[in-house]
Amino acid sequence: MFKPVAGSGPDKVVFVLIPNFSMIALSGVVEPMRLANRISGKTLYQWETASRDGETVMASNAFPIQTDKSVADYNYAPTNVILCSGIDAHVYKDNAVFGWLRRWAREGSHIGAICTGAHVLAHAGLLKGYRCTIHWENLDSFTEEFPDLDVRAELFEVDRDRFTCAGGVSGLDMMLNEIATRHGQDLAAAVAEQFMHERMREGHDDQRLPLQARLRISHPKLIRAISEMERHTEEALTRDEIADRVGLSRRQLERLFRRYLNTSPARYYLKLRLNRAKTLLTQTTMPVTEVAFASGFTSASHFSKCYRDMFGRTPRAERRGPGGAPLEDGDLLAEEDLEDFDDLDDDSIEAMG
Repeated sequence: MFKPVAGSGPDKVVFVLIPNFSMIALSGVVEPMRLANRISGKTLYQWETASRDGETVMASNAFPIQTDKSVADYNYAPTNVILCSGIDAHVYKDNAVFGWLRRWAREGSHIGAICTGAHVLAHAGLLKGYRCTIHWENLDSFTEEFPDLDVRAELFEVDRDRFTCAGGVSGLDMMLNEIATRHGQDLAAAVAEQFMHERMREGHDDQRLPLQARLRISHPKLIRAISEMERHTEEALTRDEIADRVGLSRRQLERLFRRYLNTSPARYYLKLRLNRAKTLLTQTTMPVTEVAFASGFTSASHFSKCYRDMFGRTPRAERRGPGGAPLEDGDLLAEEDLEDFDDLDDDSIEAMG
């Protein structure tokens, strides 16, 4: 992951902080290096922080971090660079920062990203031809925005001189693997024990909890039905298709959803697709119509009706965010055009997709 160094010198890392970066993602990478130094009694790792202008950068939890340097202060290519971002990375467009990143890449830096930092690297053109990953909440929107990239739903990806991780505590796992490779399994295990991290996960481990743990259900066919729904949010399946894929009749499928989740398959599926739409609206710049189609809706008007019924605001108002610009003519649907979805039957909900 890190660039090999000559002799026995420490690995040096520059963390480039993007406004609203994730503090836990940054800590997940820095703290294993600190503990590796402490436990080994040697300076195995050195690091510093940088920003666009060398000034304070606010984390997403409102903690301010005073950076050590600006990106322009580096008249050489840092050995290793890690982009750390968080909220709104998809709208971060700073050509000066992109330019420095591209320059460092040309001059041989190993460049990585944690949490949503893959967005920054992708906008800078530094992920073409590389495997990469990003936080599971951003996977759909990221792949929609960058369909030509090789995006994996991994905890972390290391591909030659690029590396990415999903954020949260996945940076800890990435660094434990790096410490094990660089300085031995015993040191990595000692660092993990200090964190009370009972297992060093590999890059290919799942980002998310299994469905059984997330939903607290164990019925195998219900799990399979929900898995089919999650895999087919863009080209929505009918209830009959889902039932057939898991070896049930439609009536049996309906009973399973009522018994374990107190809802119907159609309503559960609709909620799942609308949550995906909300992610695309808030994490990409895709037109609303494209978001509708990417969420399995064949009609933009039906999408708007469903969305407003569930979230209490239109898709365009959602994109503006709280405190955004006033609604424009056409944003609000006429009351007579709105359906009361609580009163709709499942056949009507399915037809609206």
